[in-house]
Amino acid sequence: MRIGLYPGTFDPVTFGHIDVIRRALKIVDRLVIGVAINRDKGPLFTLEERVRMVERECAHLSPDGEVVTHAFENLLIDCARDVGATLIVRGLRAVSDFEYEFQMVGMNRAMDDEIETVFLMADAQYQAIASRLVKEIARLGGDVSCFVPPTVVEEVYRKFGREDRAV
Repeated sequence: MRIGLYPGTFDPVTFGHIDVIRRALKIVDRLVIGVAINRDKGPLFTLEERVRMVERECAHLSPDGEVVTHAFENLLIDCARDVGATLIVRGLRAVSDFEYEFQMVGMNRAMDDEIETVFLMADAQYQAIASRLVKEIARLGGDVSCFVPPTVVEEVYRKFGREDRAV
C-alpha cells in the first residue's frame, strides 16, 4: 500500500488544499492529511476545528482512496515515519513556495532518504488562494466564498463575528 502524507496547518482548509488532496489520491492508496499544530503561526481555528473541517470537506473524496487525518507537532519526517508514509505531498502555488520547499526536501532527505517528496502544482484557478489571505479578507468583511467551501465560509465569518456574511 502506497501511503502519502500531505501536511499543513489548514487554517482554514481551502479549495486549493482540496484540489491537491484530490490529485494526490491518484498516486497513493492512503493519504494522511497531517494537520500541524504549529503554535508559532497562531492559528485562527483550534486543532480540533481544523481536523473536523478537513475531515468534513474530504469525506466525499474517500471513494477515490483512503483519506485519514493525523494531528502532529513533531518534525515532518518523524510524522511521515509515524504514519508509515513513503511519500510527502506538497502543494505549490508560486516560485516563492518552491524555494522554501526545495530547502525542506534537502533537509528531509538528509534525515531519511527513503521518504520521497512529490510536488503538485495547484490548479491555475486556485494558485492565488492562501489561508492567510482568506482570513484577512474575511476579517475585513470581504467575500471568501470563491476560496473555501460553504461550510468553511460560515466558520470563518463566525470567528470574526460576521455571521451576517455567512451563506
